[in-house]
Amino acid sequence: MRAILSGLHHKKKLQELELELIDVPEPFDNLVVTFLEKQTQASLTLPVTTVVSSGVVRVQVDANDLQIPGSQQGDFSWELYLNLQQEDTRGLVQVESEYLSDRHQLSLTSFYQLNSDANGMALFNLHTNQPDDEFAITAINLQDDQLQITGPNRLNNRRIDNQRLVLKNVQDHSSAEWPITTLGLHGLFSGIIPLTDLASDTKQELFIRSTVNGEELEQRVILGKSLAGQVTQAVTSQHRLVIIEKRFNNGIRIVETAAPTMVQRLGHLPSKASGAAHLFSVVMEKVNLMYMRRLFKRGHRAYDEPTLIFESFGGRQVSDSPYAIYQLFQRLYPGFRYVWSIDRSQKAFCKQNGIPFIIRRTAKWVRTLEKATFWISNARFPAWVKKPGYVTYIQTWHGTPLKKLGLDIENVSMPGTTTTKYHANFVREANRWDALISPNDYSTQIFRSAFGFNNQILKVGYPRNDELINSSAYDIVALKQQMGIPLDKKVVLYAPTYRDNQFAEKGKYTFKLPFSLDDFKTRFGDDAVLVLRMHYLISNALDISGYEDFVYDLSNHPSISDLYLVSDMLITDYSSVFFDYAYLKRPILFYPYDYHMYKDELRGFYLDYEHDLPGDIAHNEKELLTLIGEKLQTPDMSHDAKFMAFYQRFCAINDGLSSLKVVNYVIQQIENQG
Repeated sequence: MRAILSGLHHKKKLQELELELIDVPEPFDNLVVTFLEKQTQASLTLPVTTVVSSGVVRVQVDANDLQIPGSQQGDFSWELYLNLQQEDTRGLVQVESEYLSDRHQLSLTSFYQLNSDANGMALFNLHTNQPDDEFAITAINLQDDQLQITGPNRLNNRRIDNQRLVLKNVQDHSSAEWPITTLGLHGLFSGIIPLTDLASDTKQELFIRSTVNGEELEQRVILGKSLAGQVTQAVTSQHRLVIIEKRFNNGIRIVETAAPTMVQRLGHLPSKASGAAHLFSVVMEKVNLMYMRRLFKRGHRAYDEPTLIFESFGGRQVSDSPYAIYQLFQRLYPGFRYVWSIDRSQKAFCKQNGIPFIIRRTAKWVRTLEKATFWISNARFPAWVKKPGYVTYIQTWHGTPLKKLGLDIENVSMPGTTTTKYHANFVREANRWDALISPNDYSTQIFRSAFGFNNQILKVGYPRNDELINSSAYDIVALKQQMGIPLDKKVVLYAPTYRDNQFAEKGKYTFKLPFSLDDFKTRFGDDAVLVLRMHYLISNALDISGYEDFVYDLSNHPSISDLYLVSDMLITDYSSVFFDYAYLKRPILFYPYDYHMYKDELRGFYLDYEHDLPGDIAHNEKELLTLIGEKLQTPDMSHDAKFMAFYQRFCAINDGLSSLKVVNYVIQQIENQG
């Protein structure tokens, strides 16, 4: 028996779901459908209201009833079950989905969408507590010398009156308005702005004005999905270039400028040469990869003396827990052999600090890896790297999980892989690890399930956090002096994560600052500085020219713990850095400017993001600036009950001796082998 969601109809203010039934015994008119909310396990059971034909029925639901009264939860995800209660047949059949809906606005602050999960099962997703100053459109294009915008013209199935498009000039704050007169498909408008109406050399942001319940509204136009597949550049008949940009807050900016001349276009020819050089580099990389694979297959014998290989973030850094372990080993057991696996960007750092190294993906690297007795890494080695049986592989990992990991990611949107391949590769790699470090019970449970991990877990806390426990006020002053940070100003640390869907190429992701540096500096520049720490996978350098006296991009600083220590507060989004920062009992602020897209379309979360975090959430830039001012006035969170409950759950295990415990584990392995 199967039940399949095949359509959605609107009946007055109700939503009518159409289900196709396969091998379900009649009669259908006594069937009921049960809605089960995934997080709270709340349920709602509704009768089938219409039997359309043999095998097709409909059930009516008021989407507002899917918001649980009294709950502070903002998002609800409901699974659907056909509830069989005939005399001969009883049970639940989960409803599958062949229908994916667009966003349907219930009110100014709530909307719903019908989706399916990774297994093709139907989900009725209800989102509440949305900003009432945003208006989500369906598409935007530059075609036929026109800016064309398509979006909804109904609110809870009622027509929105007097809709107009508005462009506001970013520079001089002037605005212009265009009426929406052309209607497209049912429930949608199609608005047009002639490109000849655009002022020259301007940047303008798009808004919509309308009348709702007799009240005049102005809302910022947003586009939750990417601009992929839409026409975002056009050259007008007056030889002017118009570009559509999607901003960090999903808003739309229209840029009008002079189109490049022939001479300017010819000036770009060297970039084509660099493109050819890049192509040659890619080809040589593949040739080198084939060579590396052959070297690993030759077989090697282990060094006679204990040899430890360290690697951090795929060789991109000499940092994190592997570095903390390495430093303690050097002090306690200088007689062993230690080697860092790095890419060429870290060569100068290693030479300056006397750190022995090998360059990744060279013949010497293969030989050293294969002859070593211990690998200590915080990320994954390539799948084609062969691990000999005599190697003990210790995985330190690099954070307490907030975002879904490994097998728990239902839909993988990363370049160069599929969900099935990603899951298989993750499990295969994880079970090469002989020991995995965990910072708390919460992480241990997730690591077991998300990695399919069956080997030893060392619940000792992250070695990189020992520095947070053991540092003094004098150490913090010394760190600030070393980094060039003023001693008389407070430090705001911004450390966001990368987005799986914002990739430049395989293994590299892009990022733009989701707030105005001008506004930030105007508000806090006299009393504070801003430190930026981008995720190691973010490939683009942020442009902070003109702000060097206020903004410090320390993304490549070898120790993020140093940045924690010198900062007075942390701002993040979905990065797991806040779990570590909480050790300091300093204020943490969350700025998830693309929360709903991230939660629904990307990786999802283990914690209840809206209720389980140890700090406030800023939903827009105005709230962000206000909350920063408040947090800088409350430097100590040890008297905050919610914060300390979080601390006890996630931080209490670490006593500042995690590195020593890992060193002792390795020594025990060496003694056992001897």
